[in-house]
Amino acid sequence: MALAISAPTRDILSNMNDQETTVEKTPEVKEVSKLKKARGNRKLRMGVILFLIAVVALLFVLFEKMRIGLLIILVILLSALGLEFFETDWDLQKLWETKSFEQSKIVRDEAGNFLYDKFGDITTDSTVGKLADEYNCEDFTTQPEAQLFYEKVGGVGNDVNRLDGDKDGEACESLPQN
Repeated sequence: MALAISAPTRDILSNMNDQETTVEKTPEVKEVSKLKKARGNRKLRMGVILFLIAVVALLFVLFEKMRIGLLIILVILLSALGLEFFETDWDLQKLWETKSFEQSKIVRDEAGNFLYDKFGDITTDSTVGKLADEYNCEDFTTQPEAQLFYEKVGGVGNDVNRLDGDKDGEACESLPQN
């Protein structure tokens, strides 16, 4: 004996079957690693440099035969501390090309953050760069261009400029692909 099912009922049952078997995959949200957060903390960076200076100074006192090498390391650490204290950085490639410290100085804001160009690279020129959180989708012409910037300055875990509103890993989805 066959069971007769009307066409509308068959469609409903078919749709229910499809819904049960379809599993939506939610995008994996990447968390900002503790190391990345720590690298952005100026006080922590200065603390690490001071700790290393103390260790090298102690080794300098204890190991007489290694004093020249330890003195060189100590000078490097003191230089790093000075650069961090005065929030000064230079783009070494640009310094090599231009031979000018002024032209290769990397600009920072008052919180010590770098300026970025629209390709996500740190820039020394404040006329072509701005803070990462000052960029919006309107600053880009295509979605791949926005995606490149988004990934370079932090991605899902550090989307300070909210280029990815739905946090699916794709920035400025409304922009054209080409």
